Amino acid sequence: MRAERQIVFWLTAAVLLILTIALLSDILLPFVAGITLAYFLNPIADRLSAWGVNRVVASLLIVAAGAVLLIVALVLVVPVITTQAQQLAATLPAELQRLQALIEAWVREHLGPTFPGIEEGVSRASDELAQNWASLAGWAATSLWSGSLAIFNFLALMLVTPLVVFYILIDWHPMLAKIDGWLPRSQAPSIRALASDMNDAVAAFIRGQGTVCIILGVYYAVALTAVGLNYGLLIGLATGVLAFIPFVGWALGFLTAIGVAVVQFWPEAVPILLVAGVYLGGQALDAGFLSPNIVGSKIGLHPVWLIFSLFVFSYLFGFVGALVAVPLAAAIAVLIRFALSVYLKSQVYQGADAQ
Repeated sequence: MRAERQIVFWLTAAVLLILTIALLSDILLPFVAGITLAYFLNPIADRLSAWGVNRVVASLLIVAAGAVLLIVALVLVVPVITTQAQQLAATLPAELQRLQALIEAWVREHLGPTFPGIEEGVSRASDELAQNWASLAGWAATSLWSGSLAIFNFLALMLVTPLVVFYILIDWHPMLAKIDGWLPRSQAPSIRALASDMNDAVAAFIRGQGTVCIILGVYYAVALTAVGLNYGLLIGLATGVLAFIPFVGWALGFLTAIGVAVVQFWPEAVPILLVAGVYLGGQALDAGFLSPNIVGSKIGLHPVWLIFSLFVFSYLFGFVGALVAVPLAAAIAVLIRFALSVYLKSQVYQGADAQ
C-alpha cells in the first residue's frame, strides 16, 4: 500500500497548496510573478554559469537586463497601448453601431423578405451592448483596481518581484538539492520521477508556451500595425497573450480584428483580407513551427481541461489564479495519471485474486 499512501500524501499536499493560495491570494502576486519569471529565466542563468560567469553575477545581469527591457516597454510601448485602449473604449459604441449598420445592409440585400424579423433581434442585441458598454468598462476598471493590481500591489510587484527573481536564481540548485534531501528515502525515486514529469509539463508551458506567446504577440502587433488596422498594436499583443489558450485566444483575436477591419475599411475588401491573412499566417506559424519545436507535447493537457482550469482558478483566486492555473493543472494531471496507473495495477481494480 506504499503507492496508495504516496498518492494520498501528494493529493493532500495539493489541497493544502490550493487552500494556501486562496488564503494569501491578495498578497501573492509579486512572489508568484517572481517565481514564474525565475523558472522561465533559470536556463539562461545555467548557461551563463556554464560559460564561467559567477552565479550571483549571472543573476544580477539577468535582472538588470529585464529591468532595462521593462523601462523600454514602459517608455515606448505602454503609452501607445494605453492610448489605443482609451480610444477603443471611447469609440466602441459608435463602432458597434456602424458594424450593425453594415451587417443590416448586407443581410437586407441577401435575405430580402425575411430581413425584418432578423433585424429586430440584431438591433436589440447591438443596442443593449452599446448602452451597457460604459457600465461594463467601469465595472472592469473597478474590479481591476480593487483586485490584484491595486496601487499597493502594483508597487510591490515592481519592487519585490525583481528581488524574488534574483534570490531564486542564485539559490535555484541548492534549493532543489535541499528539497531532495527532505524526501523519504524509500520513496525518493518515485517522487523524483513524478517531479521530473511535472517539471517537463510545467516547463513546456512556462518556458515553451510563454516563448510562443511572446513571438506571436510581436508578430501580430507588427503585422496588424503594418496593415494599418486601428488599435493594431493593442489587438496584436492581446492575441499573443491569449495564445496560451489553444485556438480560443486566436479565435477571439481574429474576430476582434476582422470586426475592426470591417468597420474601418468597408467596402474595400483587400485590407480586410490582409487582416485575415495575418491571422491565418500566425496560426500556420504556430501550428506548423512554433508549438511543435518549442512546446512539443509535454504539457499533456487536453484543450478542454486547459480552458476549464483557467476559468476555475481565475474565478477562485483572481489574477494570481490565472498565473498559476496551467502550471498547477499540468502538475495535477501528472498526479492523476500516476494515480490512475497505480489504480489499474491494484487489487481494487484487478480483484483480490489477481496476481
